[in-house]
Amino acid sequence: MALTMGSMSGSTVQLPLRTKLQRVERRRKLRAFALVLPLLLFILITFVLPLSRMMRSAIHDDTLSLLMPRTTAALRDWDGKELPEERVYDALAKDLKRAWMEKTVGKVSLRVNYELPGAASQVKSSARKLSGLSGGPYKAALIGISPLWGERDVWGVLKRGGSSYTGFYLLRSIDFEYNANSRIVASPGEKAIFRDVFLRTLMISITVTAATLLLGFPVAYLLAKLPPSTSNLLMIVVLLPFWVSVLLLTTAWVVLLQDNGVINGILMSLHILSEPAKLLYSRFGTVLAMTHIQLPFTLLPIYSVMKSISPSHVRAARSLGAGPFYAFWKVYFPQTLPGIAAGCLLTFILCLGYYITPALVGGPGDQMISNFVAAYTNQQLNWGMASALGAILLTATLLLYIVFNKLVGADRIKIG
Repeated sequence: MALTMGSMSGSTVQLPLRTKLQRVERRRKLRAFALVLPLLLFILITFVLPLSRMMRSAIHDDTLSLLMPRTTAALRDWDGKELPEERVYDALAKDLKRAWMEKTVGKVSLRVNYELPGAASQVKSSARKLSGLSGGPYKAALIGISPLWGERDVWGVLKRGGSSYTGFYLLRSIDFEYNANSRIVASPGEKAIFRDVFLRTLMISITVTAATLLLGFPVAYLLAKLPPSTSNLLMIVVLLPFWVSVLLLTTAWVVLLQDNGVINGILMSLHILSEPAKLLYSRFGTVLAMTHIQLPFTLLPIYSVMKSISPSHVRAARSLGAGPFYAFWKVYFPQTLPGIAAGCLLTFILCLGYYITPALVGGPGDQMISNFVAAYTNQQLNWGMASALGAILLTATLLLYIVFNKLVGADRIKIG
């Protein structure tokens, strides 16, 4: 009886092999996840959350709904055809008086000024003068204080401000806006600038990517074919831009490209030019400096792929009767396409966000979209417009990557 009980207890203690393997696999996955967790948290805090906040700021603005609650509530039933009734002006007067006392009228005026440039001073002066009025009627008084309140445009802005979400920033980023009837219309010519800026950013990025490919492919081929002692020395020269900050490299190009700089001096001494060429503050200078900085980003993926290609492939093609060019073009070059795709994609995406180089080397007509994002962030404090421009650039980059993935395939990309 005791033996039977002992055997039964022993059988209950022992676990099946499958359960043991599952526990070991579970512990292994937990250890692996624990090792990756710091990186995931870093990416979440420094990348995912800021991008999510940026995307939200592009469509979210509750300034007017919070600071002008009476006015936005009174305008819910306004049809927009005529000026609002007296009760709406009364609500506006109370909100402006409150904003003046709580010192929030600056935020209100700035928000209105985003959609109606020049309205900020009129909103502030109206709030200041209303603080001295004891009672209504306010419609005639407000119109007398500022003709702004006699226009339907400002009331359309206040009505749309009743919602915490707005499409103004995204529409403005693609040169559209709301009219007095809150309908979406194209921005007038003097305000329609962003489509040209996005197109300019795209063209400069494509030009720099093509230039780095044309310059980097032969150099990568040479490095892959040379003996290691020689190729390592040349690789140091290629990697020099990695060891110097972008600001210093751009400043060096400013010195080289100026009218009395080294490049113009050499060209004039060789009698190629009779007078200094306009190299600085030009599109040529911008593309040249960006190409120099981005060249290693295109070259290194191509070089890493070329190093993995066996020389026997070309030798086999030559032994079968193919000429040097035909063997290179039909056998060697197709194997380098993953490296070309990786390098060009990396360079193109980095060029889309360039700021320092176009700002220092380019002229007014060479500024890219990042310059406007910086201006809205640092100078105008218009986070909505900065976020909208950044969101459009991010969306365009993702769409380009999706198209690239469909045509080439992300699985064919090789960085090293």
